[in-house]
Parts: sequence; structure tokens; C-alpha cells
Amino acid sequence: MHLSPDEIIFWRYGVFKLNATILYTWGLMCVLVIGSILVTRRLSMDLQRTRWQNLLEIIVSGIEKQIGEVGLREPRKYLGFLGTLFLFVGTASLFTVIPGYEPPTGSLSTTAALAFCVFVAVPFFGIEAGGLGEYLGDYLKPTFIMLPFNIISEFSRTLALAVRLFGNMMSGTMILAILLTITPYLLPIAMSVLGLLTGMVQAYIFSILATVYIAAATRTGKPRPGSDAAHAK
Repeated sequence: MHLSPDEIIFWRYGVFKLNATILYTWGLMCVLVIGSILVTRRLSMDLQRTRWQNLLEIIVSGIEKQIGEVGLREPRKYLGFLGTLFLFVGTASLFTVIPGYEPPTGSLSTTAALAFCVFVAVPFFGIEAGGLGEYLGDYLKPTFIMLPFNIISEFSRTLALAVRLFGNMMSGTMILAILLTITPYLLPIAMSVLGLLTGMVQAYIFSILATVYIAAATRTGKPRPGSDAAHAK
């Protein structure tokens, strides 16, 4: 039983090694990139559309709607980043039905990298929305005494994102491995289905938390001319 895909080594040369985390992460990214190219290469504006395009529009519209409901004024601007996070974590969970596959999100290094992406994206979108001075000024609110606490909260919530996703994904893998040892027939199949559901829930939670953090960083930004919020006014 492997607690993490980091323990599965496919190739090693000195200090360099290729483990399951690296291999499956890059494989998953290739699947997402190639899949997106194949699905979007023949998009139609007519009433008659392919099933793949209908599925794509449902996914994109659903993600965009969730981003807007969290409080971001221009959901489409954040769709690429937040949608990619959701699809990566969700697809990693769906592929667990493949024998021998270990989701890269079961490694702390992968979840830490995803959390770091959110850590970088929050100030990026915050500064873009309101400017550097306004974004940094939020750290001094409601008083300058809160500066160290606000800084600590930035790092602590990033750590919490990484550990939460890692713990939930690893626990599901461990339970399934234990059940395969005890009862190798019916029960693991049911747990695999439950693991798929759990993985999708974790993908949703991770992307929603990232959306909430970005929304908090951009809440003071004024809508730019030509934006959806400006037109709504």
C-alpha cells in the first residue's frame, strides 16, 4: 500500500528520479490540453451542435455561474484560472477508475503547488482590480495593528488549502487500499464510486475557496469602463 504516489518510482538516475506524481501530473495536463483542443476545434454557432460542444458549454457555464455567485464582478476574467483548478483536481479524481493510476493530488507536493498558484493569483488579481496601494492598504484595515495578523492569514490559509486537499485525497486512497486487502470484491467497487464523488466535491471546494480568496482581494476594486459591472450601473 502506497501512502503517496511519490513512493512509486519509475526511473532513477543519481539524485534524479521520475515518480508517479510527476508522471501522472504531466500526463493529466496533456490529457486536458489535448482534450480541450479536440473539443474546441470545430465549435459551431448554429442551433445544431455536437454532444461534446454541449457538454463543454454546460461545464463552462456552470463554472462561470458559480464564480459569479461567489461575488466576482466579471466571472469570465477568472474563468481560465479557476476553471483549470477545478478541472485538474476533478479529472485527477475521475481517473482513479484506471487500474494502477494514483491521483497526483494524493501527494502533498502537488496540493502545495496548487495552493501556491492560488497564493500568487490572489494578489495578482487584487492588484489588477484596485492597484498596488489599495491592495496593500487592506493589510492595515481596520487598524495597522492587524498587519502581522493579516500577513499570517495569507500563509496559513495557503497551507490549509494544501493540507485539506492532500488529507482528503490521501485518506480515500488509504481506505480503498485497506478494503482491497480485507474484502477484494464488492466493497472496494462501492468505495471507488464513493471516491469519485468525494474527489469531485474536493475539486468544487478547492475552486470555491480560491474564488472566495480572489473575491476578497478584489472587493475594493472599482469596475473599469466597459466591464459588465459598469454596464449594469
